[in-house]
Formats: sequence, C-alpha cells, structure tokens
Amino acid sequence: MSKDDVLHVFKMHDGQWASLPTLRELGWNSFPWPVWRRPREPEDLTSTHVSAYVLSQYYPGGENKSAKDRIKENIRKWHPDRFETKYLPKVVPDEREKVKVAAGVVARVLNEMLTRSNVHDVFS
Repeated sequence: MSKDDVLHVFKMHDGQWASLPTLRELGWNSFPWPVWRRPREPEDLTSTHVSAYVLSQYYPGGENKSAKDRIKENIRKWHPDRFETKYLPKVVPDEREKVKVAAGVVARVLNEMLTRSNVHDVFS
C-alpha cells in the first residue's frame, strides 16, 4: 500500500470510531478493524496484520507515541470489558457473535504485543 492509501485507511478508521457511539445499530462492517484490508472473518485478524497496522510508521501521531503507547491506545478501544458493554449490545443479532469473537481476537493479539514489548523492555 502507498503512504496515501495507509493515511486514507487511518482517516477512515478515525471517522468510524467517532461515529460508533452515535449509531443505533452496528454490524460487522461498522467497525474499524485494525488491519489494512477489511476482514471477512475473525480468522483474518492475524497477529501479523494487526501488528503491521498498529506499528505502522504512518500511525496517527505515531511520531510522538512509542510502540507500547500505540498498543495501549488500541487495547483501550478493543478491551472486552469496554467493547462488550459499549458496542456489542448495538450489534445486530445475526452478527453479534462474529463481532464478539473478532474483537476478542484483536484484544488477545494486542495483549500479546504488549507482553512482547514489556519483555523487550526488561532485556534492553
């Protein structure tokens, strides 16, 4: 992807996050999944894809944020306690389980990234 494509995805995702609280009903495509190409299934949300997104050199404000700060910022968005109370009840019933599983995958990947970051800090 070109730099412009990457910046466009980040801008689009920022807009999606901003609009989520105002929407009455949500579905799979309502969410700004932290990957470059829209996933079709939870299995598309791999560690490699999520890491590439979160650790992108073009991440908004990234020049002022460490990798660990970016990971934590995303954990706050996807953490099950928050996600499942704030957004999941608004997801259409037919897609609710799929969205729940996918958000859980994202949260686990982010937590694994944070753990690796912490281990790296200890041994640096």
